Amino acid sequence: MTQSRRETPPVAQWVRWTQWARWARWGRWLGGVVLHALLVIALVAVGVFLIVRIVPGDPAQMVLGLKARPEQIADMHRRLGLDQPLWRQFTSFILTIVTTGDTGESIAYHASSRALVLDRLPVSLWLVGCSAVLVVAISLPLAMTAALHKGTWIDQLVRVVPTITLGMPEFWVGLVFVLLFAVTLKIFPVGGTQPGIDGMLYSMALPSLTIALAQTPFIVRSLRTRILDVLGADFVTTLRAAGLPERAIRRHVLRNSLMPALELYGMKISFLIGGTLVVEQVFGLRGVGTLLFSAITARDFPLIQAIAMYCALGVVIVSTLVRIATGLVDYRVREGR
Repeated sequence: MTQSRRETPPVAQWVRWTQWARWARWGRWLGGVVLHALLVIALVAVGVFLIVRIVPGDPAQMVLGLKARPEQIADMHRRLGLDQPLWRQFTSFILTIVTTGDTGESIAYHASSRALVLDRLPVSLWLVGCSAVLVVAISLPLAMTAALHKGTWIDQLVRVVPTITLGMPEFWVGLVFVLLFAVTLKIFPVGGTQPGIDGMLYSMALPSLTIALAQTPFIVRSLRTRILDVLGADFVTTLRAAGLPERAIRRHVLRNSLMPALELYGMKISFLIGGTLVVEQVFGLRGVGTLLFSAITARDFPLIQAIAMYCALGVVIVSTLVRIATGLVDYRVREGR
């Protein structure tokens, strides 16, 4: 008994050091993820800064047109800061983004680019969120159904039908949905948004389904393959031999199959954000996408830079959160295996 008491403090100390070492590894991995995200954001900022500078020709001339007078071009140079040295332009651009989150005054709207983007951002966030939920709601049942009926006509149907949308542009699918469900059947509105949460969900049904159908085939194929691998694992045979209900076994299989699908889902979020820029134009939604089209038409470079910066920031944030989530679920990700 005395010997056991003498051994307890070293054992407890070893346990504490093990826990501290585990937290230290977790902290180093999390710090690396955040540092990587900050590096990507910095590179994006450099790329956004170079948008105006690498365009052939004079940006001020492109904004004002070929018939602009020299004094108008000189005034536009001053407004855009193009009359300063390149290093001073870059320093001012980065400091403005860091301190205010803005890229300058919009040429077409004569307002802050940040304010214009933030005013349209809620509609785009609604569209991205509804599309992401629909991707999960469609992909999980289809992948599980295909895996449980491997080799049957159900499996073939699930694998073939979703791939039909891969060859269709999103704007074309959106137009078909408008003609079918809005114009002909009059189930959903043709475009625009309606007030309230219910109205917003009702307005986002067709646009979000248009975007989700373009990304679902990739998730279904990846998740189906992973589910088949897990179904052949030894622990599934052990669970069935122990008499565990099939529903509980499917829950364990799905939980162990989500890791690759989650990583792919995180990568597809960027395509969801990119898809909203086109789909918003088709359905007449007053989001960031329609604002981008109007900014490109007006050659509004500060506003284009702001939209590109905020969209890239959204992609980096979502990708980082997905990476952290995978690290929480699977320790092998944190250890770089």
